Amino acid sequence: MKAYAITDPGRVRTANQDYVYASMEPVGTLPNLFIVADGMGGHQAGDYASRYIVEHLEEQLKSATEPQVVPLLRDEILNVNSMLYRESLNKAELNGMGSTLVAAVIEGNILYVANVGDSRLYLVRNQLKQVTRDHSYVEELVSLGKLERGSQDYRDKKNIITRAVGTEDKLQIDFFEVSLEPGDYILMCSDGLSNMLEAAEIEEIICSELLLQEKAEKLITVANDNGGKDNISVVLIYPEIGREVSL
Repeated sequence: MKAYAITDPGRVRTANQDYVYASMEPVGTLPNLFIVADGMGGHQAGDYASRYIVEHLEEQLKSATEPQVVPLLRDEILNVNSMLYRESLNKAELNGMGSTLVAAVIEGNILYVANVGDSRLYLVRNQLKQVTRDHSYVEELVSLGKLERGSQDYRDKKNIITRAVGTEDKLQIDFFEVSLEPGDYILMCSDGLSNMLEAAEIEEIICSELLLQEKAEKLITVANDNGGKDNISVVLIYPEIGREVSL
């Protein structure tokens, strides 16, 4: 397995409220762990939220004994959600803070994904396929047939998310399982990437002959070249399922 994680403030924002994590080594009972979190909140609350979630989730997972991936991720994400929510109630400067979260674990040839918010996980199998579903106002309207994806109204309201870690005591988490095949890549990213690049641009970069780190860095560069309107985070993973491919 190969993986590379990178985050960049972008061209417009002075602070980076994204936080990324990548471990190809075991984290407690998990064989590996990859996370992208995109914080929100005034002043430095967004920075605080994303960092808090990742650091405390890692800490909780290291000491947990649950052997099954999905129950373990669910329990510990819920625990961290409650911890962060209590922090926001106890400190006025942190009121209203929260963060998206997309976490991934690869066990054998199975990819397990947990998702809250609009940070995304894609599977790249010759073409780009979004595995996660955005928890956003516009996607809810699209699912109800009340809004057309890609319309001007969709673009204007795309950043309104309907779920985030730490904003309420209760949290609903989406889980996905994907069977991996030889040659697959996994891309995890914040909306600072997905809003700045078309699917075809992402596909072209990931399917290129560049080294894994170079692919991730080029995604950041192109997002900035296209405007860099938000913080940009990328975790790019090559699981090496079944065969070796030169990187």
